[in-house]
Amino acid sequence: MSNTLVRPRRGKIIAGVCAALAERFGLPTFLVRVGFVVFGLVGVGELVYLALWIIIPKER
Repeated sequence: MSNTLVRPRRGKIIAGVCAALAERFGLPTFLVRVGFVVFGLVGVGELVYLALWIIIPKER
């Protein structure tokens, strides 16, 4: 488990938000992505994803 939250250059599909969260919390990336899809169906997933895309810095 990593101590920092950064969007990786590899292993990302759109912006790397799900990959960053999965790496930080030690979860499979697939589960994090499914979670965002489920939350997207109820209307908050897209907003949270966009906010995290802005907040989480890119990996250097």
